[in-house]
Amino acid sequence: MRTGPHLTPKSWPKVVARKWLKMRCRTDEFQTDCSMTGTTARMETRKNCSDQDPHAIVPEGVWPMEAEPLPGWAAPPPATGTHHQNLRLFVGTWNVGGRSPHSSLRLWDWLSSPESADIYVFGFQEIVPLNAGNVLGAVVSGPAAEWLCLIRRALNKAGDTEPPRHCTSARTGMSFSYLLSLEDDQPYKEEYAGQQHRYCLAACKQMVGLFMCVWVKEDLRSHISSLKVSCVGRGIMHCLGNKGSISISMKLHQTSFCFVCTHLASGEKEGDELRRNSDVVEILKKTKFCTASSRSPGSILNHDKVIWLGDLNYRLASSCSYTKELLRKKDWQALLEKDQLRIEQKAGRVFEGWEEGRIQFAPTYKYLSNSDNYTVQKSKSKEKRRTPAWCDRILWRGEGMKQIWYARGESRFSDHRPVYSLFLVQVDLPALRRT
Repeated sequence: MRTGPHLTPKSWPKVVARKWLKMRCRTDEFQTDCSMTGTTARMETRKNCSDQDPHAIVPEGVWPMEAEPLPGWAAPPPATGTHHQNLRLFVGTWNVGGRSPHSSLRLWDWLSSPESADIYVFGFQEIVPLNAGNVLGAVVSGPAAEWLCLIRRALNKAGDTEPPRHCTSARTGMSFSYLLSLEDDQPYKEEYAGQQHRYCLAACKQMVGLFMCVWVKEDLRSHISSLKVSCVGRGIMHCLGNKGSISISMKLHQTSFCFVCTHLASGEKEGDELRRNSDVVEILKKTKFCTASSRSPGSILNHDKVIWLGDLNYRLASSCSYTKELLRKKDWQALLEKDQLRIEQKAGRVFEGWEEGRIQFAPTYKYLSNSDNYTVQKSKSKEKRRTPAWCDRILWRGEGMKQIWYARGESRFSDHRPVYSLFLVQVDLPALRRT
């Protein structure tokens, strides 16, 4: 199947880029399980990635929350009149290399944990090939719809049988709206009937190959408000969507969250890390959320709790031979001393004030197809040889957050391995009214 010409700066004249931006600046749907008067909630969104502060809003009051307090949570004493609730937050990121998921792809291993989370956030990169047709043309939503089906099925533990009818339909190009309408479909209801914690789609958004979705337990829906989304393109000419970010802002009770899924500049030449630093700076500057009041956060850093996830593309500042030797010894800490992200962060050039958990797993990129070997380990491979690196990362900032684990999955589906983390987060509840 023809996928379009290879992306080069010369093949993207500015007039084409302007047409793309104009085409993408239109009213679109913000995907959610919550319906507004029986239909999918609509809002104004500038879904391209220009300097015009793209944003989108979901009306408030459209959206559960009685989870038991988490053991071992060392939270500070609550302020007078303030009450807290402790929740589990799962965050996962995966660059899937432009491949659509097949029905037999198992997500259970990626999602497995001693106890289920209250909130799940998934960020994907390259859910479609990053060719000219996909970047400049209409949004190809089929792969995203397939990922939604697989995630919904895995979270709701529908079993390890044949995929349900709605997942099979996704392969024929069915839209997000069609899939969400199946919430009222009787066979679908019967499939998930009787489960203790059914998960609902709070929000999802796609920008070319970037895709992020947020899922919550059904009893949390009514306590989520102020859902907004903002996209920033940092691809060709620093504006197209083959690289960039999707940010989802939401309020859970009295606590604001922002989830930022990114795919930053690639390359392992000297100085490429500065391009990635620049992407981070511009995403922080250009991500804006339209606010109805001064109390609502209008930018990423104004939120109470922020999670930054994705293919950050930072590489190792070391020679190939040195890296191969440490890989053989599985000396991850020695390799991490050459990690560009840590070097740049320590120097104060990027992510100042952000936290990342201790990395105790192997580099997540770049693997041979359907293999546990890195491309650098096979000299006769036809695939591009890349020095292994921890490209896929999860960072956070904000008080009342504690990371429980930080790990990678072992699926061979892509040349990247998925990365995931579990957090304990403290959420402020409305003050109790005096009677």
